[in-house]
Amino acid sequence: MRKIVVALGGNALGHSPLDQIEKVKHAVKPIVELVKDGNEVILAHGNGPQVGMINLSFETSHELNSANPEMPFPECGAMSQGYIGYHLQNALLKELREQGMDQKVATIVTQVEVDEHDPAFLHPTKPIGRFYDLDTAKELESTKGYQMIEDANRGYRRVVPSPKPVNIVELDIIKTLVDAGHLVITVGGGGIPVIASGKEYVGVPAVIDKDFASAKLAELLDADMLVILTAVDKVKINFNKPNEISLDSATISELDKYIAEGHFLKGSMLPKIEAAKAFVNGSSHRIAIIASLDHARDALQGKSGTKITN
Repeated sequence: MRKIVVALGGNALGHSPLDQIEKVKHAVKPIVELVKDGNEVILAHGNGPQVGMINLSFETSHELNSANPEMPFPECGAMSQGYIGYHLQNALLKELREQGMDQKVATIVTQVEVDEHDPAFLHPTKPIGRFYDLDTAKELESTKGYQMIEDANRGYRRVVPSPKPVNIVELDIIKTLVDAGHLVITVGGGGIPVIASGKEYVGVPAVIDKDFASAKLAELLDADMLVILTAVDKVKINFNKPNEISLDSATISELDKYIAEGHFLKGSMLPKIEAAKAFVNGSSHRIAIIASLDHARDALQGKSGTKITN
């Protein structure tokens, strides 16, 4: 039996609650195939569209009526974990039953610890929320202390830090459920970013990349594999050029070379590559795979995806 952490992208889950209910019916099928093959699966997921929707809803509500509270970003992340987990749980349970399995499924609202001295806090880079015009952006900087940037020539957006994960607060609970044979959904959206403060954890307005959080989870669980599911079948170099090449496999040193040559976009494939490297690095048995959702099973059999080794 292989212990596998599967990272599912948030865009695979739709852009509204009703859309998501339908999308997860498809998304869970490859996950259940991996379980049926005898693997011990732990599921992580993104939450970009979902947490943005929640954040925007509270912003709009507050603008319409100041008596309605604004919602801090860590709480928005927690809400997204809950409702995405709810939909995934129901879809997974139904698919498991249809495949003749009685495995239980649970979602853990997960806090992921970050270092308060992480340099990312000095250089926020992750856009969140709606687009604003320049005057409104300046007002938000002045009144709320937001940092705003122009994004994709569509207006100005708030940016928050994207620190690296250093620990998972609920790790022992996750281990207990995994060891008991349950399918666990955890570190949703990269986890709720928190900083240790005395005897408690305090949420911070930040976004942890879900691939880095998944890699940290896989490391701490001593998983055999990290499988990052995305929209493409394989990692590519010279992407969208006449000399585009799909990679069946790659070592860390080869990936470092490709990174130095600028083959991977910062907001797209690069975080997945870096997360895969972080999990595999220094281990003789760990394997990372980047593959499309529809070909997850084929990727584990070496028929699709990009296999990353030390």
